[in-house]
Amino acid sequence: MTTCSRRNFVSGMGALILMTGTTIKSVAQDKAEEKPIRYAMLHDETACIGCTACMDACRETNQVPEGVSRLEIIRSEPYGEFPDVKYEFFRHSCQHCSNAPCVAVCPTGASYIDASTGIVDVNKDLCVGCQYCIAVCPYRVRFIHPVYKSADKCNFCRDTNLAKGKQPACVEACPTKALTFGNTNDPQSEISLKLKEKQTYRTKVELGTDPNLYHVPARAGEIRR
Repeated sequence: MTTCSRRNFVSGMGALILMTGTTIKSVAQDKAEEKPIRYAMLHDETACIGCTACMDACRETNQVPEGVSRLEIIRSEPYGEFPDVKYEFFRHSCQHCSNAPCVAVCPTGASYIDASTGIVDVNKDLCVGCQYCIAVCPYRVRFIHPVYKSADKCNFCRDTNLAKGKQPACVEACPTKALTFGNTNDPQSEISLKLKEKQTYRTKVELGTDPNLYHVPARAGEIRR
């Protein structure tokens, strides 16, 4: 009886240690497989009405001076027959590239990718205004801030709305919900689910920039360059 009890005890402990070790290993693997946040934006051209509420909200929230803009909604030429004339609208702003040329050429480190969010941003205190980043950006979305004299562009409201736990100003202002913002490394986020459900495209992907601004084409199969 005693021998059997001891044997059962030792066997039970071995199994417990084995199970615990497996659990610890599993938790460690899960943590290792966790991906950092990778913020992205989706512009649904089928829902956009070109009202420019997003542009106005961006300007007000981020105190963007007149004469420059972090965000533009570009209207196409009209198509269709009168009175059924239609327009298409295209969001023009920073792509927050995972392989950002502007970051690669910056001599002072002023242009950088925030490790915790994946957002491409500019440290105005380090920027010397050399404009290398402006010259190399294939999307032509950067400008020199007329007040700070440093490079500037959309940063997904990282230091304004995002810092307060809110959505970017453009997303909050859109009356048709044409904009979706979120973490693409979270498979259950709203933007990840939409990217799975809808036909989307990104511009100039052939350059290897890996942009994080997605578009739902206004017309099926249409891709803008």
